[in-house]
Amino acid sequence: MANDDRYVIALQVCDEGRIDTVGGKSAGLGRMMRAGVPVPAGFAISSEAYTSMLSSGDVAAEVSTLAASVDPIDVEGLEATSRKIREIIERAPIPAEVETSVRHAYAELCMAAAASDSHLPVAVRSSATAEDLPEASFAGQQDTFLWVVGADDLLDHVRRCWSSLYTGRAMAYRLENGFGHDRVRMSVCVQKMVDARAAGVMFTLNPINGDRSKVAIDASWGLGEAVASGEVTPDNYLVDKVTLDVVRRTISSKAIEYRPVPAERRVERVAVGPERREAPCISDEELIVLAVHAKAIEAEAGAPQDLEWAIEAGGDPPANVVLLQTRPETVWSGRDRATVTEGGRSAMDNIVANLITGVRIRAAPPRPDTPESASSPAQGE
Repeated sequence: MANDDRYVIALQVCDEGRIDTVGGKSAGLGRMMRAGVPVPAGFAISSEAYTSMLSSGDVAAEVSTLAASVDPIDVEGLEATSRKIREIIERAPIPAEVETSVRHAYAELCMAAAASDSHLPVAVRSSATAEDLPEASFAGQQDTFLWVVGADDLLDHVRRCWSSLYTGRAMAYRLENGFGHDRVRMSVCVQKMVDARAAGVMFTLNPINGDRSKVAIDASWGLGEAVASGEVTPDNYLVDKVTLDVVRRTISSKAIEYRPVPAERRVERVAVGPERREAPCISDEELIVLAVHAKAIEAEAGAPQDLEWAIEAGGDPPANVVLLQTRPETVWSGRDRATVTEGGRSAMDNIVANLITGVRIRAAPPRPDTPESASSPAQGE
């Protein structure tokens, strides 16, 4: 794949200097690659592709007019306007040169993965240009789609990612934070799906007290949606960064997991069998590999990080451990000691609650077959 196509950019060259082109998510993936940690193969579809789509016909004018009419206090009106804007974007034709670039990049990804019949399952993830910034965490406001198969399906879900820039929650969040709608553009990150035996989140500090000598890890069976949404009480670990000793472990009863259904190109929520519910879902060796990767990424970034990861089924460490996302940790890293609250739904809220009480803050389950919940670990936003 060419490193610098106008519409498709290799993940390994994505960095903070390209935020306006590839968004925060893809820039973070590029950072992880530079830190030498394993990241699923993929590519970024640039914000130039999104802009090119908007420039066709009257799309930009229609979207701008509707977005300008939004009143964030009027929830029903906000959602109605969101549906209108999303319909406009999803029915807009993808410019021919954009489609050609995306099809070519996907074919190359399939070839590199030795996927038969050019049908490699991928995750299609929004990467907005105001996402994962240290000063404003806009992550999780747009959609991610899992187990997308084939070039036609990929292009359809690229449209859906583009349109998710105008979900009701995304528009309301921008207005609340003083970001004009026209200041944010949408890039899309496409990555090979990981068939995760286990997945979760980790932070390069202890969320209870901001202690940067520890890595805090939450882990559960299957894909990572159940962890980030708070649907499951995950296993929790603290690993010392210097000695790499596991200094605290809490094994929980993990009642549900999300598993891919390849034949139906979707993800389903299923019950965990009794023999696995209270068994550790990750080995000590895998924990150490995760902690080493977390340290490398933090060193590359120069600040504490909030990470998502997965353990690929059927493999052995260290080769089966992959990193899926990194973003600046914005809640605790600037404080001497954190204040714990019960009102949030972020991955950080959940991991703090688990560290203190062993019981997660619970949130409504995401729709398992399409968009992930806000800030959920993709693959396996």
